[in-house]
Amino acid sequence: MAINTISVIGSGTMGNGIAHVCAQFGFKVALIDISQLALDKAIQTIQKNLDRQVQKGVLSEELKTQTLANITTYTSIKDGAHASDLVIEAASENFSIKEKIFRELDEICAPHCILASNTSSISITRIAACTKRPDKVIGMHFMNPVPIMKLVEVIRGYATSNETNQHVFDVSKQLQKIPVEVNDYPGFVANRILMPMINEAIYSLYEGVAGILEIDTVMKLGMAHPMGPLQLADFIGLDVCLAIMRVLHEGFGNPKYAPCPLLVNMVTAGYLGAKSGEGFYKYEAGSKELVVSPMFQK
Repeated sequence: MAINTISVIGSGTMGNGIAHVCAQFGFKVALIDISQLALDKAIQTIQKNLDRQVQKGVLSEELKTQTLANITTYTSIKDGAHASDLVIEAASENFSIKEKIFRELDEICAPHCILASNTSSISITRIAACTKRPDKVIGMHFMNPVPIMKLVEVIRGYATSNETNQHVFDVSKQLQKIPVEVNDYPGFVANRILMPMINEAIYSLYEGVAGILEIDTVMKLGMAHPMGPLQLADFIGLDVCLAIMRVLHEGFGNPKYAPCPLLVNMVTAGYLGAKSGEGFYKYEAGSKELVVSPMFQK
């Protein structure tokens, strides 16, 4: 089966990044979101990122124009996904939302169509159980920012077929990504390792072991991490970090995965990181200076 047309559901940070790379490497892309405003913003983001690639000399002006021409936006899943060979869902990290989307996709997509989720922690087997084609359901966990990061974590559900797995590996390579196969357990590999580290960094702050800058500096200089765990948490979104920790805690039933109370309180109060303007750090438009949030300043 040839994969020529890809639908991407969700036009947020991950969705527009996935649409960008799929279109850049020659696929016809349907970018789907319930909000036309969100779709317009996504196209603006893609154009800005393409302009940056042109300025850096990694992309020609001609390829930029062709990439944008390869993307069509839709506010209806039925209109956007019915003729696709591969659908990549990149909606909110919420099982109820994903369940609704996959049930609809199962009804409207052609029998050959592969249904993939960009979920960072939710069980692919559980998502696949919402469909009549569990053999064609798989995880494609891209890393943020998608146009730059090379990894695609490919997650096999309990019933995912070898054929489906191979098609997704082939597509990932066409996108010049490096696919890595993992099995379907809570958090997969990336977030099973990353999120407890971030949670432990938050516990270190919560228990007064050290301040924000000190914790991040230790991990950057001592472990050669490009970004400290608290800054990274802000970048990912503290609500996303909390959701993944809850998946790990529920999935394993082990108290070591319990989210730090400070993380819970910050999300409850609306301090979600960069996207809300404040988390562990304060973010202002146009400023590249890293400023600790006033609520953590001594």
